[in-house]
Amino acid sequence: MKRGGAAINLLQGSEVVLYIGDVHASARSVIVKTLLGSCVAACLWDPITAVGGMNHFMLPRAAEVGEESSRFGVHAMDLLIGEIMKAGGDRRRLRAKVFGGGHVLGLPDGRDSVPRQNIAFIREFCQAEGFEVVAQDLGGGTARQVRFDTGSGRAWVKRLRSAAARVAEAEAPHLAAAAPAPAYGEVTLF
Repeated sequence: MKRGGAAINLLQGSEVVLYIGDVHASARSVIVKTLLGSCVAACLWDPITAVGGMNHFMLPRAAEVGEESSRFGVHAMDLLIGEIMKAGGDRRRLRAKVFGGGHVLGLPDGRDSVPRQNIAFIREFCQAEGFEVVAQDLGGGTARQVRFDTGSGRAWVKRLRSAAARVAEAEAPHLAAAAPAPAYGEVTLF
């Protein structure tokens, strides 16, 4: 796994946990997992050699020219492709599965929001590189836990409801049963 350019091994049993800026590729079957909000994870897999990997990036590109970090999509994708090729995969056969870009922070969801920028970036990148996107779960309003098997190319996504959504759901029956708000008459101000 790469984190900021340095190799880090976070194997926990047969699982590798990725955090923002991490990249992992393997020629053997390993489950790579991550938790995503507005970030995006790209899973790439070569079906002939059964070599695959995943990254987890925060933004499409750095704000400052020359800043190369795997926290940014362009660099994270280059690192992932490079790691897959080192492990024996062929760039020309890569298939993509992409996840994340959830609107989870409660900020305005305009055309230039971080989740929308991340989604647009990963779609444009895969198209430009000729990577067929065979599965995706992008956008929406929930966080996701993604698990990817580097050997088989299978991915599992679990959508995680926000704490606010769970509270609103729990309060809904109580609000419905509450008495209507009292009506107020005219108010005279002195």
